[in-house]
Amino acid sequence: MQSLQDSKGEDIVSIDLNGKSALADYMVVVSGRSNRHVMAIADHLLRHLKENGLGTARVEGLQNGDWVLIDSGDIIVHIFRPEIRSFYNIEKMWTVGDAGDATIH
Repeated sequence: MQSLQDSKGEDIVSIDLNGKSALADYMVVVSGRSNRHVMAIADHLLRHLKENGLGTARVEGLQNGDWVLIDSGDIIVHIFRPEIRSFYNIEKMWTVGDAGDATIH
């Protein structure tokens, strides 16, 4: 979360997936203002994970910067441009009917 905040990520939402999915324990959704900002947030997060000994995360979408997915095992991070995030609205898919499971930072 700190890495995303340091990178000036916007509208950061953390979703507890415990008991909902075997994919991960948490999902984090964050927006960047542009393709370049999305890629910079992703790069900063990947360096932070590696520097802190949290292993090598799987990454998809880094080439174009519309939507970058970083899977670190226990935590999946989605970094979107705002209009792409609005279109897919994945946080709603994981929080429908679960008041209080999404935390906005």
